[in-house]
Amino acid sequence: MPECPSAPDDCTPFALKKARLVVKEQVVNRSHRSSAGIVVLTVAALLLLSLAACSPQRVPGVASTETGVPVLSKPVGGPGMKTIYVAGGCFWGTQKYLDQIHGVTATEVGYANGASNSATYGDGSGYAETVRVDYDPKVAPLPFLLRMFYLAIDPTSVDQQGNDVGTEYRSGIYYTDPADLAVIKASLAQLQTQFSAPIAIETGPLKTYTAAEDYHQKYLVKNPDGYCHIPLNLFAQAAAARPTTAELSAGK
Repeated sequence: MPECPSAPDDCTPFALKKARLVVKEQVVNRSHRSSAGIVVLTVAALLLLSLAACSPQRVPGVASTETGVPVLSKPVGGPGMKTIYVAGGCFWGTQKYLDQIHGVTATEVGYANGASNSATYGDGSGYAETVRVDYDPKVAPLPFLLRMFYLAIDPTSVDQQGNDVGTEYRSGIYYTDPADLAVIKASLAQLQTQFSAPIAIETGPLKTYTAAEDYHQKYLVKNPDGYCHIPLNLFAQAAAARPTTAELSAGK
């Protein structure tokens, strides 16, 4: 049976054992009636298959096999909301940090821009641990969100943030709206003026994206003492931060 970290009650080992006992009893009681026995065995097989197939549910976010373009749900918050995807090391801490920012309407952790259209945790498909960010551009314009994002990462580090090392922990900015590219490039150019080392933030369109398993979503809310690579003082700074006048103008 596949691992089911946040499975409903019918996916527990006890439930599976109980289902098997019920099936066994039904087969024994009806074995003298061959036609009924076949029906019972068929139903039993379907029941056990459905239990064994239990896996965490995911929200829309798997790349279309026909077009190769991710099929994504609409931004949370209603008309006018936008979405950007950012990778900044372990997505547990990055999600909690971004959740603090005024104007962010929703976040979700997932696997972006790897080789698989249906990535799972640790599958080696080359994904980046990524946070989908839905936001109100009039309250938290993209230049402001990117500036806040940079504060939570080492933008010159390659395939590493904090203690996490590997290509899945690379930093990146992935867009679905081509108009965002010019904003991202301008933001990164400004960031580069603050560092002598080259900026190592991967940038490009979102090519593949799969929502992470349920137990990864809002992990640090469920586990307040869990691992986080972002300094805790940055959470309060993120909550108090507001865009500059210039940034607000860019969001109009």
